[in-house]
Amino acid sequence: MISEMVTAIYVDDLVASKSFYCDLLELEVKFEADWIVQLSSAENKNINLTLQPRTNALIPKRFQTSPQGFSIAFVVPSCDDIFARAIKMGLEVISEPKNEEYGQRRFLTVDPDGALLDVSSNCEPSKEFIERYMS
Repeated sequence: MISEMVTAIYVDDLVASKSFYCDLLELEVKFEADWIVQLSSAENKNINLTLQPRTNALIPKRFQTSPQGFSIAFVVPSCDDIFARAIKMGLEVISEPKNEEYGQRRFLTVDPDGALLDVSSNCEPSKEFIERYMS
């Protein structure tokens, strides 16, 4: 049985990526070395994010390219608060906060290495969504 899941992102600049995730999402450094940074949520130690230099010998050559075709979703108490922080940080905004019919308010941004981030918080699903999928 899985007791924990950790997402690893291979990055070009370990220091910049560490600052990005700590500043935007208030993650804390759990472990740090020149070849890895492990971040964790202060509220939930089972939420972890690992950053590693893209060209590190531990990373197979085939996977040392920039990310495409995926997103990382972070569910937070208020995506609007994180959005305000993203604006202050001067981040690229792909989509501003918007209530989605399925019951999440979300915005999209990009990390320093081009990974798409989906930051969302819960909201009421639309009446149509409830009738179609939850009845």
